[in-house]
Amino acid sequence: MTFTVVWLPIALTMLADLWTVATDRAAITAASHRLDQRLAADPLNEGESRDGDERIAFEPPLQILFRVDPAAHVVTVTSVGRFGRP
Repeated sequence: MTFTVVWLPIALTMLADLWTVATDRAAITAASHRLDQRLAADPLNEGESRDGDERIAFEPPLQILFRVDPAAHVVTVTSVGRFGRP
């Protein structure tokens, strides 16, 4: 079953900020797209667990924090940051 992926406004702002200063904007765009696809397909097996129900996933040059609501089939991206070397 496919999950709906929702990015909180703060996460979208963080992504936009990273994209704006990136030397390789295509890499940011591609990484966010791959993360969306993976989260929609199988979020419960994506990334690593963190405190509570939060998980972290990596797709260089990005890392994201997200939560999964299995009953509603919704994934919420709560934060995004840079992963790896600048």
